[in-house]
Amino acid sequence: MEWPACTDEYEKLVIRMSTPRVVIDNSVFSSATLVKVDSARRHGILLDAVQVLIDLDLSIKKAYISADGKWCMDVFHVTDQYGHKITDDKVLKYIEQSLGSIQYGRTDSSNGLTALELTGTDRVGLLSEVFAVLADLQCDVVEAKVWTHNGRIASLIYVKDSSSGSTIEDSQKIKKIELRLRNVLKGNDIRSAKISVSMAAMHTERRLHQMMFTDRDYERTPILEVTSDNPVVTVQNWAGRGYSVVNVQCKDRTKLLFDVVCNLTDMEYDVFHATINTNDDRAYLEFYIRHKDGTPISSEPERQRVIQCLKAAVERRASEGVRLELCKEDRQGLLAEVMRTFRENGLNVTRAEISTVGNMATNVFYVTDAIGNPAESKIIECVRQKIGLRYLEVKELPLVNNQEMQREDQAVGIGGAVLFSIGSLVKRNLFSLGLIKSCS
Repeated sequence: MEWPACTDEYEKLVIRMSTPRVVIDNSVFSSATLVKVDSARRHGILLDAVQVLIDLDLSIKKAYISADGKWCMDVFHVTDQYGHKITDDKVLKYIEQSLGSIQYGRTDSSNGLTALELTGTDRVGLLSEVFAVLADLQCDVVEAKVWTHNGRIASLIYVKDSSSGSTIEDSQKIKKIELRLRNVLKGNDIRSAKISVSMAAMHTERRLHQMMFTDRDYERTPILEVTSDNPVVTVQNWAGRGYSVVNVQCKDRTKLLFDVVCNLTDMEYDVFHATINTNDDRAYLEFYIRHKDGTPISSEPERQRVIQCLKAAVERRASEGVRLELCKEDRQGLLAEVMRTFRENGLNVTRAEISTVGNMATNVFYVTDAIGNPAESKIIECVRQKIGLRYLEVKELPLVNNQEMQREDQAVGIGGAVLFSIGSLVKRNLFSLGLIKSCS
């Protein structure tokens, strides 16, 4: 490493001591890439590490977290979305470099776009109206993500001026955008409709969690009936060690660990120890947490609030409806037309990911019928005919077989709802790292 001329030996020592040590190993398991990170502990560092991995669309199948004193040790078993190990040297190098810099915090560089934040009451056709307004105001949607949960909607939309192709800086135009979109969002719920315009760069998915948390979506009565796919969350204190123990059991999916850790971090909790495991399509997550001030959860209302918030964190990204993927040459008003077609055929968009790569629009939509039930196949086909069969396709997420990974890691127990000793947790973490020979 080359040092600036003004760097003294003490500064070099501090930098060396605080820089995370990252080891990536493809030889330990045949079914997963092992990623180990040793770093100085600080609030939010686990979230930063997980964010590096999920931003590459990697799947975290297992993880072991241990933070004692001022140092933490994180171990992740990762695959791609199809369950394969990571073998691309460029990707591996990027992971190593990115994780090696997390001690200084994750920053998002400015993308030169105007960010629109919208929250309000969800209803059929709302997104169609939103994107129609933006098209009418000569705003090109470059990227957007939309989540719905418990009858609420949160959206982060990045736009640019259609004529100049750059950030919208005209204050009068910004005011007009805010006014028009606020009127669309109001509907019958004037007080809860919110819209803001920002030029700041941010991590989109973390910001969506923050927006829905601020909107208190976790307090509202769920629209859907309780099913076996709903998350089960338990929280109990371990007074002898001063921890609160959080268990989450739910259907496994991509970015699940990020969603849970993101909400724990933004609620001002630190994760000291954790075990994450997957079994077929189920995920088992166990966290030993404290407040930033070092205290455990102190009251029953706070415990219930943590349970509600973590259930909401899991449910917000849970896929509801048929997954449709649109890949078509981008043009002004395309998104508004697609959304209008959905609305005219009684389809409701429950989640959306909008992106533009070069001159191509690559969008993902999850759609249901107007009351939240699965959309009929004949309606889906009718919509595809109108938009173009070659452009709009029905897609399903790949199913990952975890059986081989389970055989390789049978020594690691699944975190359950029963409180067990921290000594057992640490032993299992050390065993997974190859530092001891057995868990007995």
